[in-house]
Amino acid sequence: MKLIWSSVVGFGRFWYRFIVGDDWTVAAAVALGLMVTALLNSSAVPAWWLIPILVVVMVAVSLRRANPRRKFLRDAQEET
Repeated sequence: MKLIWSSVVGFGRFWYRFIVGDDWTVAAAVALGLMVTALLNSSAVPAWWLIPILVVVMVAVSLRRANPRRKFLRDAQEET
C-alpha cells in the first residue's frame, strides 16, 4: 500500500512542479486567462487572441523580474 501512495504523491509532485515551476504567478495568470477565455467563449465572444497575448506579457514580466543585470544597475545608481 505504501508503494501505491508514494507513486501517487510522486505523480502529484511531478505535475505541480511541471505546471507551477519556478514562478507561480505565471501559472496563476495562465489559469486565470483560460477561465476568462472559457467565459468569453461561452458568451459567444471569440477570445482566441487572449491566451497568446497573456503568454507574451507574462514571459516579459517574468524575464524582467529575473534579470540580475537590471538589479545590479539599479543598485549602482542608488549608490551614486
